[in-house]
Amino acid sequence: MVKLSVVVPFYNVQTYALETLRSLRANSREDFEFLLVDDCSTDGTPRILEQAERDLPGAVLLRHERNGGLATARNTGLDASRGEYVTFLDGDDWVVPGYFEQLLAAIEGLGVDFIRTDHVQFTGKARAIHRVPVAPRDTVLNPRDAILPEYRSTSVDYAYAWAGAYHRRLVDRGLVHFRDGLRTAEDRPWIWRLHREAETFAAVGLHGVFYRRGVASSLTQIGDVRQLDFIRAFDQVLAETAEDAEADRFLPKAVRTYCAVMAHHLESIERMEPSVARKLRSLSAAALKRMPSDILAETIDALGTRRAGQLRRVRRRPVSRSMEVQV
Repeated sequence: MVKLSVVVPFYNVQTYALETLRSLRANSREDFEFLLVDDCSTDGTPRILEQAERDLPGAVLLRHERNGGLATARNTGLDASRGEYVTFLDGDDWVVPGYFEQLLAAIEGLGVDFIRTDHVQFTGKARAIHRVPVAPRDTVLNPRDAILPEYRSTSVDYAYAWAGAYHRRLVDRGLVHFRDGLRTAEDRPWIWRLHREAETFAAVGLHGVFYRRGVASSLTQIGDVRQLDFIRAFDQVLAETAEDAEADRFLPKAVRTYCAVMAHHLESIERMEPSVARKLRSLSAAALKRMPSDILAETIDALGTRRAGQLRRVRRRPVSRSMEVQV
């Protein structure tokens, strides 16, 4: 029986893949499987993964015939997984020896639907620990109670799929799958759905995942149209939250987070291609018109002068009727 499935998507990460795979080897166990998903890489990554399939205990190589993006690659791994628990790792990140064993012990010991963990972010030689914004630790909690308050960072803002583990019952309910085709912000509707619909979770103090920042091929470093998928991602968050029995309680948080992320992208608009910048402004204007007007007005007033000014300027842009309804 497979106890833990680790889903690891790879796309053009030949520079980092060997380090990632070495960390998996240092975590291998007879009842662990590693689902290595090649998302149609065009560099040397496929050859590295073919070797790993032969040498890494528990490795299962899955190939995409065309590039589908991180969300779709993770879903491919989830669909093939057999473990009682699942977790994720990105193909350019790594974990310390014995980490997955500690992760498994934590979720089994607490008996929860899912757990969230701390992680180490590193850029070059600089490292910093980032902690789950949840207290208390090592305690069974209601996921819905960790969504709020709206005015500070909470567990739904800590949207890292690889920073945790998830019981098979959530996979079977479809709660761990991602929206196919999202190229960025794929974790946002995912983490909101987990917190609205799972029954129990806990935050634990493990920080054995090392998250690499500043990778040139990462979408966080690229200013092309794929960045704009955050609009579709947060539209999904708002639509699903609006259908929740406690929509009045949670929508202000969803709107505030959406607006904060939108303002962040607007602040970075100069590094985008001109056509993408124009599209960002028009899509943002349409998205603001789709939000509940009373909640939006209160949210903009509370965001501070700089961000509020950006959103008000975009909000005044004319929008076609079709864009008001749908992106």
